Formats: sequence, C-alpha cells, structure tokens
Amino acid sequence: MRSRRLYAITKTLLNYGLDDLIPAKWLPWSLRLGRHVLFWMPNRHKDKPAGVRLRLALESLGPVWVKFGQMLSTRRDLLPPDIALELAYLQDRVAPFDGNAAKAIIEKSLGINDIAELFENFDTQPLASASIAQVHTGQIRLGENDVKDIVVKVIRPDIRRTIDADLELMETLATVMAHHLPDGRRLKPREVVKEYRKTLLDELDLLREAANAIQLKRNFEESELLYIPTVYSDYSRHNVMVMERIDGIPVSDVEVLQARGVDMKKLAERGVEVFFTQVFRDSFFHADMHPGNIFVAKDEPLNPRYIGIDFGIVGTLNREDKRYLAENFLAFFNRDYRKVAELHVDSGWVPRHTNIEEFESAIRTVCEPIFEKPLAEISFGHVLINLFNTARRFEMEVQPQLVLLQKTLLYIEGLGRQLYPELDLWKTAKPFLERWMNEQLGWRAVVRSVKENAPYWAEKLPELPNLLYENLNSQQHIQRQLERQHQQQLMHQQQASRSSFWSLLAASGVVSTAWLVTESSTPLWPITFGVITVILGSLAWRSRPRANNL
Repeated sequence: MRSRRLYAITKTLLNYGLDDLIPAKWLPWSLRLGRHVLFWMPNRHKDKPAGVRLRLALESLGPVWVKFGQMLSTRRDLLPPDIALELAYLQDRVAPFDGNAAKAIIEKSLGINDIAELFENFDTQPLASASIAQVHTGQIRLGENDVKDIVVKVIRPDIRRTIDADLELMETLATVMAHHLPDGRRLKPREVVKEYRKTLLDELDLLREAANAIQLKRNFEESELLYIPTVYSDYSRHNVMVMERIDGIPVSDVEVLQARGVDMKKLAERGVEVFFTQVFRDSFFHADMHPGNIFVAKDEPLNPRYIGIDFGIVGTLNREDKRYLAENFLAFFNRDYRKVAELHVDSGWVPRHTNIEEFESAIRTVCEPIFEKPLAEISFGHVLINLFNTARRFEMEVQPQLVLLQKTLLYIEGLGRQLYPELDLWKTAKPFLERWMNEQLGWRAVVRSVKENAPYWAEKLPELPNLLYENLNSQQHIQRQLERQHQQQLMHQQQASRSSFWSLLAASGVVSTAWLVTESSTPLWPITFGVITVILGSLAWRSRPRANNL
C-alpha cells in the first residue's frame, strides 16, 4: 500500500510540474536521473503559474495534503509571496461519507443500540463535510420539555490510517529535502512536518476540541464580542462531539450583513478586539479563524456579535512571550524601532551579538511605509514577509509558539479588509494594548496580585505567629553558632601562632646542637642544647591547633 501511495504522489507531483520548483543544480544526480527515467509522467499544466499548479496538486492528493498546504500558506517566511497567496485559496472540499455509517459510529461510541434513544430527528444527510469529519443535524432531549437543536460532529472512519500513511511519506520527503536542498537547514522541513503532525492529530481528538470550546465559552461568558456554542460533553467522545446548533450569518456574506443593517465598522473593530482579548487577556486563542468558522449573530445588527465554531486548533502563549509581544506591538505603533530591535535581543529571538543599530535601521525600512494608512492599503502579510526576510539577515529563527499567532493575525487582516476596508488596524489595537500593559505593569497589576494571593495569605495568616517565633529562635541559634565558630577560629589562630613560635625555636635549637656537636671540644654544650631543643619541640607539638577546636 505504501509503495502504491508513493507512486500516486510522485505521479501527481510530476504531472503538475512541481519538480520545476526546485532548481536542477540543487538535486543530486540520482534524482535528476530518476526524473528522466519517469518520462511518461510529463508536466501536463505548463500553462499555469507555479502557485496554481501546487494548489491543484495538493487538492488532488487529498485532505492530508490540503491541510498541509493551508498550514504552509501561513508560513510566509518559507515560501515566495505568490505561492503562499495561492495556497491560501486551498479548499477543504471532500465528498461526504455515508450517513448511515456516521449513525453507526455515533451509536457505538455512545454505547446505545439505536440513535433514537438520545436524538430526535437525526438527519443522516450531512450538513457539512470536510477532510477530517462531517457534521449532522438533529435534536436532543435534555428534559421532559427541553429539546435542543444540535449538530453532531463525527470523525471519518479509517481516517487515522490514511493520515499516518501520508504523514510517514511526508517525513521521508522532508528528510530528503533537509539533506539535499542548500536552504534545507533554514526551511526546516522535518520540523515543519513534525509541527503539522501534532496539529493534525490534535484535530482527530474531539474531546480535546470539546474542552477547547468549553474554555473559550467560559472566557467570553456574557460577552458582547463573541458567542461560543454550548458543548454537551456528556454525549461527546474522542470521535463524536455534540454541540448546540447556532443560527448565524456567515461572516463572508457581506451583502447579507449590509442588507440587514449590520454596523460593519463596529463588526470589523470587534474582530480585532476579539483577537487581542484572546491573546493578551486569556493567552488562549482560536487559531483557525478563517471565514468558514466565523458567523455573525442575527440579533442586534447595530451591536453585532461574532459566533465561533470548530475549535480543533487553539494557541497559547506563556507570560514572557505575551509581554514581549505586547511591548513589540506598542513599540511598532509608536514607531520606536530601537525598542523593537532591543526587545528581539532581550527575548532571545535574535542572537546577543546582533548589531542593534543595523537591526533598527532594517526594521524601520520595512515598517515605516505602512503607517497612517487604512487597512485597505496595507497588506499585513506583505509586511510579515519583509520582516521575516529582514530577520533572517540577523539570524532570527521563526518561533514555533508564534506560528499559530501569525496565522490568526493573517485571518484577522483578511476579515477586517472584507468587512470594512477603511479600518485602521493600528488605531483600533493600540488603546487595547496600552490598557493591557498598564494592567500588567501598573498599580492595577499590584491590586490583582494581592487579590490572587489573598486566599493563600489568609490560609497562612494563623500560622504567622508560630512562623515568626520559629524564625527568631532559628536566627538566635544561628547567631550563637556564628559566635562560637568565631571564637574557635580565634583560638585556632592563636594556637597556630604559638606552635609556629615554638617550632621556629626548636628548629634553631636543632641547627645550634648540630653545630656544637662538630665544633665544641666538650659534650656538655651539645647535650644542653639538645635537651633544650627537645623541650622546645615538645612545646610546639602540644600547642599545635586541634581539629576538634574548629
């Protein structure tokens, strides 16, 4: 099976002329020879641009490769702009599998004999179908008079086997690229595939997605910005998830939104606010915010609220990365490029030996032209490409924890341009970031820290007198020990001094006795000095420092 799949992939790549994307001089002689041997697989799409050929090839290879292309479209640091832009058009179009098979999966996963035991009006015709799962509609009875409209998401049968096989082949191709492409070290193909494997396998676990949805819903409870449907976790499993059915307008239906009188400016601004709230307030953000996953509630068109679905991919940031990001954004907004350069060095994103002045100048060259323009005239994707190209000159590697953030920011840019082209992204985001920084570093941060630690302090407060008493006793004991050690050290020094004195006299006596033995005509003087020397040596021995005196 693996050899057949490898043959099918090779044929597809060659029929779309993707071997032309890699210069022949980069390929080892064996691969160049292999291309000539496979003469019956010519490029059948010579009339199409390289980006279009790549997109069509990935779509024909199936869902795993489509999703891989979608992920690559966000890695503007790795691809030429035209190819990255074309990959962003990849569509996850997959024919649905049999609805009765989905019904059987649901019954088996939930441990029921008939789906009618839990669901009413279950529709075997899927509402939507994608590469990983498909969605069915129905109703669930939660009480005697409580019937809820729901959707049931079901993972495709045997999809894991297909994914594992294709991922294994991807890893093999990535290893070949890493060894033979001159730019293989920077492109990091094996790391990219590893990152993709984790993302894809996370999407296969609907319990993980359910937990993500519950977390996001809690973060935006009673919010006017974003609504997250209720997940019925009691009826969710690793391959089945039951969720409230929402009634909203797809955010891409701009004409419908305008016809209903939706405040498009406010809607666009709220999209930016939702993004920054998730990232900087919660450190937990929906990382797959393409238009297909975003709807607008039908009520209150002048106070529009987003509805989010599909929570298989989420991103998180640690405290340090979040603070550095906020400071970077604010420095960008204030055009303080020196600060941007210094923050990159402080965070470790570029090496310590980086020339700050040169880095600052390079950043200014990229960023200065974009300010004071409406969003319609700014391509944030283009800015990112230029920034990544600049960063590579200074040995900066793309931070894995920021990849999902970059992808989400690109979605927000596209969403804002589509809804309200005049939106000033910088003007909208700057007050939010300034407020967040003040809350993190100002007096509000102190108050919040006190509130967060109050339960711990309240628990320890009754123990405080005992802790103080024990600490004072401990300090007194340590002080006595130090004084005792000091006295012992003085005694030791005095003993060493006396011992040295007697030892010096004893040595003199030895020399004198030896001289008298050779020079004196009578034994009286040598014997007398010998006795004195023995006495002096005994005194030196007795006055030596003792180990137990320390």
